[in-house]
Amino acid sequence: MRGFYSVSLNLWNSLAATWLTLSLTPFIILQAASKQNTWAAMAPSAVDVQQAVQQITEKVLPGKQDKVEISVLPVRENKTETDTASKAPLPKPADGVVPETLKGHKEPLKLSGALDKFHSFDVTPIIGREFTNVDLAEWLHAPNSDELLRDLAITISQRGVVFFRKQDNITDDLQKELIQRLGELSGKPSTSKLHIHPVSNAAREDNGKDDEISVISSTQAKKLYSDKTKELGNFGNRQSGKQQWHSDITFEPIPSDYAVLRLTKLPKTGGDTLWASGYELYDRISPTLRNLLDTLTAYYAQPGFNDAANRNGFSLYTSERGAPENVGDLLEAIHPVIRTNPVTGWKSVFAVGHHVQRIYGLSEDESKHFLDWFVQLIVENHDLQVRYRWQDVNDLAIWDNRSVYHSATWDYLYEPGLGERTGSRAVSLGEKPYIDPQSTSRREALRKQEA
Repeated sequence: MRGFYSVSLNLWNSLAATWLTLSLTPFIILQAASKQNTWAAMAPSAVDVQQAVQQITEKVLPGKQDKVEISVLPVRENKTETDTASKAPLPKPADGVVPETLKGHKEPLKLSGALDKFHSFDVTPIIGREFTNVDLAEWLHAPNSDELLRDLAITISQRGVVFFRKQDNITDDLQKELIQRLGELSGKPSTSKLHIHPVSNAAREDNGKDDEISVISSTQAKKLYSDKTKELGNFGNRQSGKQQWHSDITFEPIPSDYAVLRLTKLPKTGGDTLWASGYELYDRISPTLRNLLDTLTAYYAQPGFNDAANRNGFSLYTSERGAPENVGDLLEAIHPVIRTNPVTGWKSVFAVGHHVQRIYGLSEDESKHFLDWFVQLIVENHDLQVRYRWQDVNDLAIWDNRSVYHSATWDYLYEPGLGERTGSRAVSLGEKPYIDPQSTSRREALRKQEA
């Protein structure tokens, strides 16, 4: 068994009460919604969810919920050197297991001012910054390169995503060096390297010869995920693209910190990318509900990659995918619902997107309501989003997967004459996600700085 967990005996009664009360959540909300006869047609509103959970938390989890502790026995890895695909599956939420929320603390990093002399602007008040007239290749080779890149890493973590136009001097190798150094200079573990994607690696046609570079290709996507791309490209009938929102590779035990994408081929129009702030998503949630979410873990998995491999007759990459923990063909992990970004010390909603399957400790319906509601908050609040129009070949974006989500726009995919879209992506691996009891929301931290 890959891991096993035990709940402290002296807390069992409290957890049992929590489980029983939480199980009533959908009935509380359903009763309120049934008066309007709208539940079957729409996701739960913020008011529905918050009112129901406030009643629950006031009864079951009075006071500060960050004092709730769940003990965990050491995780045992069941793998051999000769067969990395033989891992036993993780405990599923339906098994009744409630894994702990991993806790930790790291002092947030502070800017040195090394980037102050370079012109930049905030793309929106909440998320995004763009540097103008900067050659990243020069920063990589500058005498104070470490200082520049460390401040760049902090800036990316604070602003969520940073843009650089027309980086014609950046190659795939420099792109890899850049993203690895950003993670190293901001304190990631020494065992965390560059991710090797289980599907988009050198074994795929049109993906190049470098396992650590994923070629983001509309041509390849139409081959590997024909069912999904046809659905996404069918704008005459498709009514929602919200399922596209995600953070990269959260199904890995050691997921990503930073990722960089450089487009090398552009369609005539379309193909924009959107990012949304997980910090701001957390800030939009009431403090009562935050206290509950801070204690929860979720099951992250991506069986869709296994399906794509089976459909197309190839095997997933099962050796180490950039970290010793990321092995095997079971693409699954247990992570917190809310995590702290160690660079900023700010909390973010992590359990968003199509890599998140279910929240532990909640019923299937309750979990679905929360996961749907997180995405609903993104799509209904465009002020926490930023949209980037790729204008030139070698335009480049770097983002922090711990605190933002992104979504591609497939508006060009099956439109005749617009052409294809291709890019090179490198993904750095960070730390195992945790929540810091001393951390705060972004807005709370900024208010303290201004006081």
